[in-house]
Amino acid sequence: MTSSALKRRAREARSWMLDACFPLWSREGIGAHGLFREVLDLTHRPVETESVRVRVQARQTYLFCLARDLGWEPERAERLIKMGVTTLKGPARRADGILGRRLATDGLGLSDAVADLYDTAFGLFALAEASMSGSDQALSVAESILKSVDTMLPDKTHGGYAESLPQGEHRLQNPHMHLLEACHALHKADPDGGHLDRAKAIVALFTDKMLDPETRTLGEYFKPDWSPETGDRHEIIEPGHQFEWVWLLQRHASLAGEALHPAMPYLYDFACRTIDEEGRVFTAARRDGTVTDHSRRSWMQTEGLKGHLAMLELNPDDAAIDHRAVQCFDVLMDEYLTPEGGWIDHFDAEGQVATETMPASTGYHVVLAFDELMRVAGV
Repeated sequence: MTSSALKRRAREARSWMLDACFPLWSREGIGAHGLFREVLDLTHRPVETESVRVRVQARQTYLFCLARDLGWEPERAERLIKMGVTTLKGPARRADGILGRRLATDGLGLSDAVADLYDTAFGLFALAEASMSGSDQALSVAESILKSVDTMLPDKTHGGYAESLPQGEHRLQNPHMHLLEACHALHKADPDGGHLDRAKAIVALFTDKMLDPETRTLGEYFKPDWSPETGDRHEIIEPGHQFEWVWLLQRHASLAGEALHPAMPYLYDFACRTIDEEGRVFTAARRDGTVTDHSRRSWMQTEGLKGHLAMLELNPDDAAIDHRAVQCFDVLMDEYLTPEGGWIDHFDAEGQVATETMPASTGYHVVLAFDELMRVAGV
């Protein structure tokens, strides 16, 4: 059973989203030509940019899906969801159906048309969420994009998908991680669509190729055949992604009706060994747990919170995990989030603000973690 302290924080999370976050980004985060803005400045005012990332269009679409689901101004939320779906089904797509990387803010379409698995995964995730929030177009658009993914991107020799076209010099876990998240969302939206089969294949790739068998930690970079990299590209890993996979693996087991992945406790224990006394998650560590980069970003804290919540859901009477979740929330609320609904995204190793802007892309991380907090806490 979650503690009263965690339940209070879940109620605080709800209030912050409804009273500050959704209003701010629906007001200042909307640009011209039906596009969500890339950034605000640190006074919560718009910053004009020549282009916006496609992943921002997807992530902000999801943000307003959650807003609608929580009862925030349904008609306004629905208009913004429709705006995002319109972008994802049209100007964000290449002729072959896969999503590109960047859109010009003058309305002329893609300014960077490189096919990108990471951005495509977020497009699929947002479309799945939009379909569950009432968009009657979103699921068919997602199915069309998936056909293009299955045609253009599979690596039939080594497994997984090309992270970009043309393929880069390294294989990357991160785009596959978010494709797994998209598959989970698509399965919830369309249980008979076969999306769990793709999810299971990604988890198998994680098990066979991404997970180091000696340390049971997750790498970031791999050689083209998915064999381990060498030097720092193998040795330096990200604690935030260890937490994120804990949450994803717990979610996968629940959706697929499978046993929990045996790597979960090892990933979690490793990530917990790298946090400080107040619960902060840092950028990078060696596989022995030594932190090598003490800078920190907001998304690392949100993934820490999700990892703690996943383990707490499995161990509801574990006071230590509950305490870590409370700590992590307090770090987010006290150091990163603003009362106006924005955030400080990046601190350097000395704890000084290391950014001049407020990236819209951070919102996805925060509101998803807060939605999980409310769900687990039963608030």
